Amino acid sequence: MATTEPTSGFDLIVCACGEQEYTARDAIDAAIFRGELVVKWKEFLDEVEAEKRADELDLDLDESAISSAAEAFRYEYDLITAEETEAWLANRGLTFDDFSDYFTRQYYATAIRESVVPDEVEYQCASVDLRRSFLTELILSGDLDRITTDLMARLAARCAGQEPAPEAIAAEERKFLHRNSVNPGQRPNWLKKLGRDSKWLDEMLAIEAAYRTHCERLLVPEARQYELMPLRLPLTRFEIEVIELESQDAAKEALFCVQQDGMSMEEVATEGRYPYRRSHFLLEDLPVDAQQRFLSVSAGNVLEPTARGDGFELCRVVNKIEPQADDPTVKSRIDQRLLDRHFSELMSKYTQGRLGAMSPGKK
Repeated sequence: MATTEPTSGFDLIVCACGEQEYTARDAIDAAIFRGELVVKWKEFLDEVEAEKRADELDLDLDESAISSAAEAFRYEYDLITAEETEAWLANRGLTFDDFSDYFTRQYYATAIRESVVPDEVEYQCASVDLRRSFLTELILSGDLDRITTDLMARLAARCAGQEPAPEAIAAEERKFLHRNSVNPGQRPNWLKKLGRDSKWLDEMLAIEAAYRTHCERLLVPEARQYELMPLRLPLTRFEIEVIELESQDAAKEALFCVQQDGMSMEEVATEGRYPYRRSHFLLEDLPVDAQQRFLSVSAGNVLEPTARGDGFELCRVVNKIEPQADDPTVKSRIDQRLLDRHFSELMSKYTQGRLGAMSPGKK
């Protein structure tokens, strides 16, 4: 992928396809081409502005909160010692200062209660330092892993199929122009701001067209229906109502009122002035141990009270709905499974993940 402006930190090798290696900048620019970083960039600018406002207010930094967040991160990535953490960061071109700055931004983003209005600057026009901080954000939030996988899926799709038809590429170009609010005459300027050339754009259009061709062949009604068969239980939707109570005795009394006195859950909550809510979920969204509680229940069943935080919850199943392939949520889950399995096989054949390695001579 041709680049006209190599930037320190962005030469981190994230993947390879054949003999071609791709950097963090390649993954980021590909995501920008697809219009997938707009929200993340806006959130990042909000965090930066919140940190500026905190400095203006001379807001005290809660070191314990930041330390706890950093510890949770290290636990998630199984980084037991400081040496392991330092090595993990170094393999991604980061330092402990980057690590600390990231969690400081996260803290201030939640600590500043007032509305902040960041400068509206496009990623392409931002300073090198700001884009470098954004790269740190992508690495530590896990988003760089995600957009790298997205790039690898598209590279593998092109390797695994025929060259995309001209009309497919033309369709992708129209989508690109539309989502970026660019007319054909403005293409050179858009590419110049990103530091890319027309050859790079042609490659992006080709791999996107190849990817879409695979998706269209894969996501058909017959495949969805077949995929749904073994997923009927995990994709079952539950609608429930819940009362929050302060003690186990209160929960048992509420259970008695519902089962023996015939009161509704909402009536019990109102009479006792307890928090009440209704919600819905798919069975697979629950932790495994929680799923067991719902496996054999029917609509109308009230479950035994369970401890939650400092109190207890009483739950009643309002409805239990078998999944249907045309349900938008179910369809989305099935499609994601089909895509994940298909492209996982292609990526294992045609691409290699390299996140953590640096280009020779750029360490």
